Amino acid sequence: MGSVKAVRGMNDILPPDSAVWQEVESQLRTIFHIYSYREIRLPVLEKTELFARSIGDATDIVAKEMYTFDDRNGESLTLRPEATASCVRAGIENGMFHNQCQRLWYMGPMFRHERPQRGRYRQFYQAGAEAFGWTGPDTDAELIAMSSRFWSSMNLKISPRLEINSLGDADSRAGYRDRLLEYLLRYEDELDVDSRKRLRSNPLRILDSKDPDTRKILQGAPVLFDYIDPESREHFDKLCTLLGDLGIPFSVNEKLVRGLDYYNRTVFEWVTDELGSQSAVCAGGRYDGLVQQLGGRNAVPAAGFALGMDRLVDLASMGGTVHDHTGPDVYVITLGARARAQGWIYAEQIRDQGFKVEMFCGDGGMKNQMKRADKSGATLGLVLGDDEIDSGSATLKRMRGNGGQETVAAGGLVAAIRELTSEQRQ
Repeated sequence: MGSVKAVRGMNDILPPDSAVWQEVESQLRTIFHIYSYREIRLPVLEKTELFARSIGDATDIVAKEMYTFDDRNGESLTLRPEATASCVRAGIENGMFHNQCQRLWYMGPMFRHERPQRGRYRQFYQAGAEAFGWTGPDTDAELIAMSSRFWSSMNLKISPRLEINSLGDADSRAGYRDRLLEYLLRYEDELDVDSRKRLRSNPLRILDSKDPDTRKILQGAPVLFDYIDPESREHFDKLCTLLGDLGIPFSVNEKLVRGLDYYNRTVFEWVTDELGSQSAVCAGGRYDGLVQQLGGRNAVPAAGFALGMDRLVDLASMGGTVHDHTGPDVYVITLGARARAQGWIYAEQIRDQGFKVEMFCGDGGMKNQMKRADKSGATLGLVLGDDEIDSGSATLKRMRGNGGQETVAAGGLVAAIRELTSEQRQ
């Protein structure tokens, strides 16, 4: 019988890659915190109806990509393909929107049954922010500024670029949909297969097509911005002014739409050419009608974004400031029973000061232990033998750079480790 392998498109994250993930997650949490967003933790499983009502039956996500099954009670459940709908459901269910404004963030796995490729997996990870209760473009600008700060905090080699657009309100978008459908029907036989499927159910999604022939046809299509209502146009103009005041460069992409049905007015994406076909790293916008659509007592203005963590980790690994030191600060090497007993004591004392310590376990000579210490990626080796025990000292060996070693008194051990680890990482 062969070994059991992971489900296709659901990948293990192994050391040292997990250290990059930890760094990215830490940066995200810090930035959410400084913008006064509070964490919400959402279930991985939701009732299928939640996503059918929010995302839309005609979308690819609901029609083809969701992991849906009946549980033992015959209730249809779905592994969440995105978290905005879950966030809204939680807010309604727990009374968070009644005469209240909320700034919330989340982080965790999502699930879609797609063809796995770089930056697109069946279990993927998103971090997102949702703001409820504010109608103005200043909230949209805050979300964009926060997402912009992610790129600068990691000092990425090439930062994503910002594209924005406005979808207008539901009525103006419906009018545009009719004009777009009328135009595309003239070219129905020339559209790619996916676009023909979307033609009558969700023609705005055709604007996202990557097919070269379809994109040529779209060059002559009506422009959404020409059909939006005056209030949405004013909202968009104010957003552009705010982004200019903040010094955030952007371009207006008149073909930018969102793949989910609930968006209105502002939509935006941060895109990059560094990740192949998966260009969007972060996407979001405004969805003022979703709370009421999902059963809220009143309409609640809302805006948010979701950031693809798998793609952000890829970008961070290309030359950002993610720490590459994944090994211990100190590897303890002991020779003899007395040294081993004292080594355990020193290891705990050093850990008390916040240093990462690994200790050789089992029997092994100096050569074997030094090999393990080197392989661990340790900054320093702490060597203890009978001579060190008798003299109340320890030998600290530099494992990186120019090497060399120093003998230090036991009382000055932590101070010496602090100085030498700092020196080795400069």
